[in-house]
Amino acid sequence: MNLTLESTLSLVDLEIRQDKKHYIVEDNQSGEFYEMPKVCIDAIELINNGKGLAEIEQILKTNYPNEDVEIIPFVEQLVEFGLVKEIDGEIVTTSQKNKSTNAFDWISANFASIFFNKISNKIYLLLLFINIGFILLHPELLPHYQDIFIFDSMIANMLTYMGISLILILIHEFGHILAIRSYNLPTKLDIGNRLFLIVFETDLTAAWKLAPRQRNPLYFAGMSFEQVTLFIAFSLTLLIGDSNPLLFGLLGIIIFDIFVKTIYQFSFFMKTDIYFIIENITGSYNLMESGKNYLSKWLSFIKQDTTTTVYKSELSAVRLYSVFYVIGIVLITCLFALYFLPQMIAIFAHIWKYLWTPSSQYFWDAIVLLGLSILMIGLLIYARFRSIRDRVA
Repeated sequence: MNLTLESTLSLVDLEIRQDKKHYIVEDNQSGEFYEMPKVCIDAIELINNGKGLAEIEQILKTNYPNEDVEIIPFVEQLVEFGLVKEIDGEIVTTSQKNKSTNAFDWISANFASIFFNKISNKIYLLLLFINIGFILLHPELLPHYQDIFIFDSMIANMLTYMGISLILILIHEFGHILAIRSYNLPTKLDIGNRLFLIVFETDLTAAWKLAPRQRNPLYFAGMSFEQVTLFIAFSLTLLIGDSNPLLFGLLGIIIFDIFVKTIYQFSFFMKTDIYFIIENITGSYNLMESGKNYLSKWLSFIKQDTTTTVYKSELSAVRLYSVFYVIGIVLITCLFALYFLPQMIAIFAHIWKYLWTPSSQYFWDAIVLLGLSILMIGLLIYARFRSIRDRVA
């Protein structure tokens, strides 16, 4: 199919919304979203008005004398995105992309808005500051790596921790689900991984339909529910003390898990909820890719992304993000050294100690724990390969 300056195009059904710095273009058929500057939007509007490519290029060069306008490469990119329906009356064949199904359409917007509205959003933010106050006034509330070991049996500790962690993950994700459903937008739940942790991920793609200020509560929604849970855990811990050792231990696990996941949120080298909030506030939607390109000048182990374009207006945000990127690496290293490494040493020391003593009551404890470790490693490998496959696809 030949594409020349004399060609005329027909585009698929698109919806265009103005964002902070540029525009968000939605493919109404596939549900895909694309960020484009004003010159691209003008080109799309001229195409929809039936103008030929030669005329469009001339108009854009006149209107944008400081821009390097080349209409053919732009149209080729539109074809690659699947946004071109016809070229010179000939149908363009593209791989069919269907909108993701709404797995939670049974949750009504009215019900979801009970949990996410203007008042509740302020309450969640207030609870965040109250929880910080708890820690400042009572430093003993800060978790210790031994907090997950509340039983003599290591397998009982692991199962308890995994069970509580799973419940907290679901609470976090249902925060996101309820937040996006409060706008009656579709979503679904996927499985993925963050470093060596298996995570559930709520699809918030449809949030691009909203104004920037409306998106932040959706990104913070999971942490909002965690702040409620943490507030309750802190309050009960201070109230009961160690008068009930079992409940005290379970509350310690809850505090530990939320604390660790909160630190993860500030690991800016991953696309966490906090990352998306910062991205949304700045209006720079390729902060990670742009930040990596900026840091690759000094850090050789960071690969440069040649497909990412950095606009001049985004340079200050990219430089600032690069600093937070490095801070995130330091944070996660400290988290590993202070919490995960001591826990792993304690667990495998337990396995090694009792694996060779069949007469011990903890022999099968060590066997089952070894099996669970292998299972977790297998699930992480599966999640990793799946994410790689999805990126390739």
